[in-house]
Order: sequence, then structure tokens, then C-alpha cells
Amino acid sequence: MLELNIQGRAECLVDDRNTAVSVGSGDLPVFSTPYMIALMEEASQRSVAPHLEEGQSTVGTKLSVSHDAASPVGMKVWAESKLIEIDGRRLVFEVRAFDECGLIGQGIHDRVIIRKQRFLEKAEAKKG
Repeated sequence: MLELNIQGRAECLVDDRNTAVSVGSGDLPVFSTPYMIALMEEASQRSVAPHLEEGQSTVGTKLSVSHDAASPVGMKVWAESKLIEIDGRRLVFEVRAFDECGLIGQGIHDRVIIRKQRFLEKAEAKKG
């Protein structure tokens, strides 16, 4: 059963694979915004997964975040999520990201509850 205030967390180490220069989002060897967003989505998705019905999942549909501080290679980073709104199948999360020195990003993330099989069938149908 989904309830408000469910919290999640995901973490990683900044390495050569998740820097801005490696993913093409910049030309500096610091933690990239796309990976920060991925951590925020992971924390959100994982937090509600145990509360869904069999055959259900969630997909990200909207993000509004700021990336406010750089994190160098070798530093641990993590994201935390908190479910702040349930509107039918739409879930809204407050998300924040940190490194070992403090807050590096924050925002709002929307996800929608889907039926896995139906979702995949619709995606595959796009092939023609």
C-alpha cells in the first residue's frame, strides 16, 4: 500500500564512467547532471517498488531539478527521495542529492504507476 512520506536512497562513487566529460554533458571530470538525475530516479523507483501490486512498476515522466555543486572523481554521492503526493497513478517525489560535503542538487520528480506487460507491448508496437 502506497503512503505519503515513503523514502528512498541510492548511492554511487564518482568515477570516470559518470563524469560530465564521459557522458557528453560537459567537458569537466566531475559528477554529471544526467547521473545525478539517474540516482534521483533510482531512489524514487526503489522506494515504492515493494508497495506496488504484482505486475506493476513505475516510470519517470517529469523532473525539475537543479544541480548546484560539483563532485570530484573519488567522492561518494547519493540521492534521497520522499513521496510527497499521490494522485491516482501519478506519484510526486521530493528529491535531493548529496556528496560527502553536503547538498549538490534538489527538485521534484514525477513517476506514473504502469502495468509492465501492457507498457512493454505498447512500446514494442511502435516498431510496426
